[in-house]
Amino acid sequence: MKRSGLALLGLAAATFAAAAAQQQPAQVNNAAITAEGYPAKLSDYGFFTDLARRTPARRVVGYDLETALFSDYAAKQRFIYVPAGAKATYDPAKAFDFPVGSALIKTFGYGEGASFKPLETRLLLRRAAGWVAIPYVWNAEGTDAVIRRAGTRLAVTFTDPSGKPRQISYAVPNQNQCKDCHALSGQITPIGPKARYLNHNGQLQKLAAAGLLDRAPAGAPRVARWDDAKAPLEARARAYLEINCAHCHNPAGAASNSGLFLELDRKEAVTIGIGKRPVAAGRGSGGRDFAIQPGDAEASILIYRLRSTDPGIAMPELGRATAHDEGIALLSQWIDSMPVR
Repeated sequence: MKRSGLALLGLAAATFAAAAAQQQPAQVNNAAITAEGYPAKLSDYGFFTDLARRTPARRVVGYDLETALFSDYAAKQRFIYVPAGAKATYDPAKAFDFPVGSALIKTFGYGEGASFKPLETRLLLRRAAGWVAIPYVWNAEGTDAVIRRAGTRLAVTFTDPSGKPRQISYAVPNQNQCKDCHALSGQITPIGPKARYLNHNGQLQKLAAAGLLDRAPAGAPRVARWDDAKAPLEARARAYLEINCAHCHNPAGAASNSGLFLELDRKEAVTIGIGKRPVAAGRGSGGRDFAIQPGDAEASILIYRLRSTDPGIAMPELGRATAHDEGIALLSQWIDSMPVR
């Protein structure tokens, strides 16, 4: 039986529409972000059209930080998602104010480019009642990740930047530990997506152009890159301390009772540890008197605790099984350069 021209035209149109739909980026599962509970798999969110390659879906935009938190030399792939019809609100000092339905997606792993092997993905999901945090652990094939609310440990072998081979028990935090690091005045708060960390390589403008951020002002603040030898030493050291320590060491953070506050805008020498005695002396002090002993890094509690991997001494308390040799060298250089009091 012959089909009419009209029927054939309709069939062709339907075929074209179907093909066009297949070429469109998949949409994120907004309900998975905002509803109670958590999906069992990372793929259930739809953040990526090709999860194994972390190919972002519509309105999922990659970003990185000028100076980033050290996490056992792991590489990180970061993405922001903001739902259609909404935008994050720019702030010159604090983390951007993200609308309900937004997500921050951070995958940790080792290797570069095509050799990158994902270990875990941590999600911050913006719900009506506030942010929630949840970790997912990748399968051996690198095709998907499953929820691990209780966290876990993974045996990891890698080579650090100096060429030294390392074997560690990598810790995926449990859900409560995620809350601890991101706590600000008792509420979970993003740490990285701030103007001063994103203001490089046109990232603020990219987010604004993609409709995820309401504006990208000229003259936005910018933090120093910790490993940029051309930048001032103090600026690099303070940037390193802020991103690695200030999420707890601030008046509204988990270490508020320490009196050691390491935000970038702090000016008082004793507040940032220079000549500051610990609130409670113990084995965490290593027999040293001051958090920072000007002119003497080895006599400084700060360096002692950053170098240690003992769970009762190490700082930060979570997120590392190794010492960051390069970061410690930077801070030691800064402290040694200080005039002796």
